[in-house]
Amino acid sequence: MDARELALASLIHDTSGPGEPPVGPPVGRRGWRRRRTKNWSCSLIVAALVGAFGSSFLYGYNLSVVNAPTPYIKAFYNETWYRRHGQPIDPDTLTLLWSVTVSIFAIGGLVGTLMVKMIGKFLGRKYTLLVNNGFAISAALLMACSLQAGTFEMLIVGRFIMGVDGGIALSALPMYLNEISPKEIRGSLGQVTAIFICIGVFSGQLLGLPELLGKESTWPYLFGVIIVPALVQLASLPFLPESPRYLLFEKHDEAGATKAFQTFLGKADVSQELEEALAESRVQRNLRLVSVFELLRAPFVRWQVITVVITMASYQLCGLNAIWFYTNSIFGKAGVPQDKIPYITLSTGGIETLAAIFSGLVIERLGRRPLLIGGFGLMALFFGTLTVTLTLQDQAPWIPYLSIVCILAIIASFCSGPGGIPFILTGEFFQQSERPAAFIIAGTVNWLSNFVVGLLFPFIQKSLESYCFLVFATICIAGAIYFYFVLPETKNRTHAEISQAFAKRNKAHPPEVKADSAMAEEKANSQPETDPSSTLDSYGQNRIV
Repeated sequence: MDARELALASLIHDTSGPGEPPVGPPVGRRGWRRRRTKNWSCSLIVAALVGAFGSSFLYGYNLSVVNAPTPYIKAFYNETWYRRHGQPIDPDTLTLLWSVTVSIFAIGGLVGTLMVKMIGKFLGRKYTLLVNNGFAISAALLMACSLQAGTFEMLIVGRFIMGVDGGIALSALPMYLNEISPKEIRGSLGQVTAIFICIGVFSGQLLGLPELLGKESTWPYLFGVIIVPALVQLASLPFLPESPRYLLFEKHDEAGATKAFQTFLGKADVSQELEEALAESRVQRNLRLVSVFELLRAPFVRWQVITVVITMASYQLCGLNAIWFYTNSIFGKAGVPQDKIPYITLSTGGIETLAAIFSGLVIERLGRRPLLIGGFGLMALFFGTLTVTLTLQDQAPWIPYLSIVCILAIIASFCSGPGGIPFILTGEFFQQSERPAAFIIAGTVNWLSNFVVGLLFPFIQKSLESYCFLVFATICIAGAIYFYFVLPETKNRTHAEISQAFAKRNKAHPPEVKADSAMAEEKANSQPETDPSSTLDSYGQNRIV
């Protein structure tokens, strides 16, 4: 529904007479809060929590869970090698095996991303998430049983399968949340993906403590825990509806879409939401799902694609992974005893979670642009400060503590904006037929960048030492500058409005705008006379637009 249709609808529905209170949503700060609260139905909250717990939570958990049992896993590799070959494993071979174990997660993620469009086309958003739990359960069983079976290949294959699960989850979940949420809370609901990634990271750190599962005898259970969120999602998600937009656009099931809207919005009258979706559906009625190659060539989404690529690349290349590399050494320099460092490291996971929750609470008030630009800008500032403190850390006893503050500030800056908004923007930039291909592009850039960081960072760190953070500061500054000049605000805007914001830069109008223009011309030509009501409509459109 474009601006003209919205203006006409507002005139049609405003039936209040002189002196009567207007019929419509309340205005002002209190009215805005009441309206926003009404958008949060029980079904919507449950869908977000259950969907994220079985999807993005597992992605975050698998990012951190391998850190605590590293020495025990390497010892397991050595013992298995000795039993097979009668001699200890070569240190270089052990390093290679461990690198493969860690990095194959990203390769699996890339494979999962490329599978999303094919699976989602036939199964839909909800059932893609449900089927994806099969990967999580099989991976959990493989990794948990690897020690007992005496086969380290099971752990490596399990990590790959878990990467496939993560690749599917980080595409299907944001699509599902984007399509079931009202535009007024689309950003807050989308931020649930990032919040549960942070909770997953924190849970991996917590369960990895020696008092829990981070012991030599219990480390396989760290991977077995993965089965719990998968089973919870399998038991809960079937009782929730499919994405109403998927039902309407791809299955042409208007009755099912109406019922899904009613469930997710918590009200019987969903005519306005259904009409908005139908208006977009009429434009795309004869459109099939766009391929990745077609999306890359389409001139009317060129800058949307470029922005998604830069956003996802900045998300992975901004240097947060480098922070984890330095955390233990910086805490040690600050005088924290070696056996206490794992407990202090929990503070980083706690800061991540709190910052992501803060972002979810304010994103609909501040918007995407300020959080994204401000997050990268603050990261660049604290990266520069951290470089100075690491260089001068032997000059005064209090400087290492300042380094700890910088680390926590970098993590908070990342999670308050850059940590979750890239997934939201990918869903907001593209229409229904383009969205699966867009998430394939975004996911491919995400996982390839993740792999590149894991591959190149040891060499960057070895050659530049603490000055490596200046590389990441430069990337953060470049990203912030790009978003300042190119990224429009998408808060509380429809897809048509977002497409119009990019139209001037693309120098091409999206198909729905052309269709709307043609429809308007056709209506104008079919009205030879002007009556008072059409004059009123014309006045209302011109005034509002």
